[in-house]
Amino acid sequence: MTAGSDDAPAAVLVPIYNRHGRPHTVLTERRADLRRHAGEISFPGGRPEPEDADLQATALREAREEIGLNTAQITDHLTPVSTRVTGYRIHPFVATIPDNPVWAPSPDEVATLIECPLDALEASAAKRTIKIRGVVPLHTDSYLIDNHLVWGATARIVAQLFELREASVRA
Repeated sequence: MTAGSDDAPAAVLVPIYNRHGRPHTVLTERRADLRRHAGEISFPGGRPEPEDADLQATALREAREEIGLNTAQITDHLTPVSTRVTGYRIHPFVATIPDNPVWAPSPDEVATLIECPLDALEASAAKRTIKIRGVVPLHTDSYLIDNHLVWGATARIVAQLFELREASVRA
């Protein structure tokens, strides 16, 4: 499916918090047996459910379900990004959360929870060649944190997060 405005909506939460005095975010490695985006690194999120009032509610619900996050204050909405293969239009919501959170990852969805100091994540930015499905080489923007490769839609969201931080520092 070609990325565009007809893509199925989805929402993710980009939690920002301090741990040991450093700004962090948290990503998840999705379980390898999931139907879509198996084994990929992503922010907590997913598709809307009928009980969600809007996509912001979807992002908050998914973060609660996937990583046990119960308290978050939405501070920004980044530009939606599309997945190129699965046809989702992901709406990223940036939120501040209490410092030093305690996580409760869902064993049904999350293989690994990855806490990322923002400065280390930003320093890892590089163009890397990856093989999609082990075959098709792709030279793309990416980040590397604790041997976890962040690429695709998640990398585009991370890049926007750093652009937002840069703009707020200049302001």
